[in-house]
Amino acid sequence: MGDRLTFRPLIGVTTSEMRAAQRVEQTPEGEPPRRELALGLAYMRALEAAGGIPLVIPPMQSGAIGPLMSQLHGICLSGGPDLDPSTYDARPHRRLGPIEPELDRFELKVARQALDLGLPVLAICRGLQLLNVAAGGTLIQHLPDRRGSDIEHRQAEPSEQATHRVELLAGSRVAAVLGLERLKVNSFHHQAVRRLGAGLEAVGWAPDGVVEAVEHPGRDFVLGVQWHAECLVDRPEQAALFSELVEASSQQARAPNTVAA
Repeated sequence: MGDRLTFRPLIGVTTSEMRAAQRVEQTPEGEPPRRELALGLAYMRALEAAGGIPLVIPPMQSGAIGPLMSQLHGICLSGGPDLDPSTYDARPHRRLGPIEPELDRFELKVARQALDLGLPVLAICRGLQLLNVAAGGTLIQHLPDRRGSDIEHRQAEPSEQATHRVELLAGSRVAAVLGLERLKVNSFHHQAVRRLGAGLEAVGWAPDGVVEAVEHPGRDFVLGVQWHAECLVDRPEQAALFSELVEASSQQARAPNTVAA
């Protein structure tokens, strides 16, 4: 699809992985160790292959978010660590992973502004959770607390390997984009949707009932998947998620004054 586009939309990609200076290995030729942001190249490669121009969004002052968002045609909310539970008024679970509260609040503002502007959104793994919290939802903080499930939501296998099934709601936008109602996915998450945010609908589930896909039926393109689709783009159905985001973003660029109700 990317080759057929005459316009290449600019798609912002959030990056949530923070690395402390102590975890950065210095080389004789490199910069001194310091706190860094990290984002897997698979996101950018998937978006570029689909015909978009990916732009990594670093944390910045609130006043810069509006001018930045006015230049973008779509958003990809990427994966990463646990979300700060205070963002949805919950106390931290004793098994909560490392969090970055400042970065969480910045990315929540980006997600909310994307929704306010009616920008196309593809949310992946933590990105789905961020989208849900941005819409007023809550999260399960520690999935292993769920009883009666033999699904391993943090797989030991490589990210290119699908390990469990997902059932999608017939007639949903996610099912239409993937062209499937049943598929196998990879799984690398510690948290998941508990209560859905306003306007969002669950449209995909793991066999144990964990929400694996959401969408906003009132918007042209707001989709979230709990698996890491960027690591599975050698499969046509997974590549289609990025192609459809690029296509929706291209249409957004042609109608820049259109704002969702």
